[in-house]
Amino acid sequence: MSEYQHPYRDTAFILQHLVEFDQLCADAGLTEVNQELADAIVEEAGRFGSEVWAPLNFVGDQNGARMTENGVVETEGYADAYQAFVENGWPTLTFPEDFGGQALPNVLGTAVNEVWHSANMAFALCPMLTQGATEAILHHGSDELKETWLPKLVSGEWTGTMNLTEPDAGSDLAAIKTRAVPEGDHYRITGQKIFITWGDHQMTPNIVHLVLARLPDAPAGVKGISLFIVPKFLLDDQGEPAELNDARCVSIEHKLGIHSSPTCTMSFGDEGGAIGYLVGEPNEGLAYMFTMMNHARQTVGLQGLAIAERSYQQAVAYAKERLQGTRKDGSKIPIIEFPDVRRMLMQMRASVEAMRALALVAAAETDRSHYATDDAQAISQERVELYTPIVKGWLTELAQEVTYLGIQVHGGMGFVEETGAAQHARDARILTIYEGTTGIQALDLIGRKTLKNSGQGMTRLLAEVEDTCKGLEATDGLQDLAKALTAALSDTRTALAWILDSGAQSPHAAGAVSNAYLMLCGYLTGGWLMSKQAIIATENLKTGADNSEFLSAKIITARFYCEHLLPRVKAYTETLLKGESSLMALPVDQF
Repeated sequence: MSEYQHPYRDTAFILQHLVEFDQLCADAGLTEVNQELADAIVEEAGRFGSEVWAPLNFVGDQNGARMTENGVVETEGYADAYQAFVENGWPTLTFPEDFGGQALPNVLGTAVNEVWHSANMAFALCPMLTQGATEAILHHGSDELKETWLPKLVSGEWTGTMNLTEPDAGSDLAAIKTRAVPEGDHYRITGQKIFITWGDHQMTPNIVHLVLARLPDAPAGVKGISLFIVPKFLLDDQGEPAELNDARCVSIEHKLGIHSSPTCTMSFGDEGGAIGYLVGEPNEGLAYMFTMMNHARQTVGLQGLAIAERSYQQAVAYAKERLQGTRKDGSKIPIIEFPDVRRMLMQMRASVEAMRALALVAAAETDRSHYATDDAQAISQERVELYTPIVKGWLTELAQEVTYLGIQVHGGMGFVEETGAAQHARDARILTIYEGTTGIQALDLIGRKTLKNSGQGMTRLLAEVEDTCKGLEATDGLQDLAKALTAALSDTRTALAWILDSGAQSPHAAGAVSNAYLMLCGYLTGGWLMSKQAIIATENLKTGADNSEFLSAKIITARFYCEHLLPRVKAYTETLLKGESSLMALPVDQF
């Protein structure tokens, strides 16, 4: 089992050259924030993650959270590791200074979050959910709610959760039955929620649940859902946790992976009703919750990258150490010298680098959507909305393949839990499901983000891809990449034209091709960003840069991506153009 070391050089390269971090900070008025500071923060996060959180990853898998009479007890060692995380100020990076944050760019927070999820994904879910809850209160809570709850959520002293799902309301949130009855300056909440990540633990003095519920006079469907803060402990006059609220975890799920993350069934109101506080306006809860959901969806995509990176590192370490076969001189051969093992490692490496590029570029676009104005703001927001389902869907699907390859490189030892390779695949499996399945992301991409605006956002993105094709053609040694990216661009335009022409003609057409569309968009954007990096690396090599080995590797990896992964765009396009004919042809009773 290899140790985790964050690939900070690749992160730094992407921040500098694709994100243009210094320019982003200047445009946002962050005069004291720059690339040098970002590099130092990411490198220190890597040290903390590898030394403090990563050693607990396998421990947590083997000794997960457990249910007791006093609630959920987390894995031994987690409480100390979490307190060290808080004491070092890591939860505060991107939040406003008014509530104790450092007001750093979202993209820098994203780069740091990759460290936590690579080091220990199940553990990192706890601050991830806290970030989402904090964002929702920050954007939609009253001044009183912000002053009461945000300082200790921002600091990490308290943690937060998101309570949407119910036994009869999964993706269909219109079916929510949890009730909220007004009572003076608060509400009484009754109902049950399931699949609540880190819904209970003993690491912090309080847990702040954000809960979707219906008011007595609420309209039916999603238009009648409100959002409430329901703390584990009610606060005294000094704002400190005091009386236990009527909100309890009654069981935890026994899962395929992420064993140390307690996935709770939460019961509200077993003893008369949990006290909750309305966030924002009545019946606007679903819109407010999407503040958390959009943040969470990009972060779940980031989890796909993070677990893939961890799996890749372990596979490389094993391939260098595992000896198999003998040379003529009698020396043993490490399996990394075998072409098929090299194929798997290069596929893992190229996938991870493309995933990282897209995750950080998408996060930076979120920053731009906040500080830009007028048309620039609208275009940035459009791009955020376009990227989000691709980041969530493609990165998490690709993580399944990368972690599968991680096991395959280990051979039979990959099937043995003690090596740790299997844990990465088991942990990764949830990523395509929670915060909206791949199918939901695909429908969002093809419906709201493509058909609804007649493909304008995608058309703008493809114009940028075309500019990169021209840049490849003009760069010595990259004409083969230009040919590959141009072909993928042409296929994508063909697919887009079909969707705009045929997607609305049948009730099933868009849904039938949506997954293929999402995946081809993922592979195209990955190839586009890898190609941009190849251009930059080639130009830097000409100037005699002192990191020539890294730059050369970047070009080789981009070439591998364009040769082995980018051709998948054509395959997905051919599938898409077949439409729904065979997919919907078989009668239901024949299944």
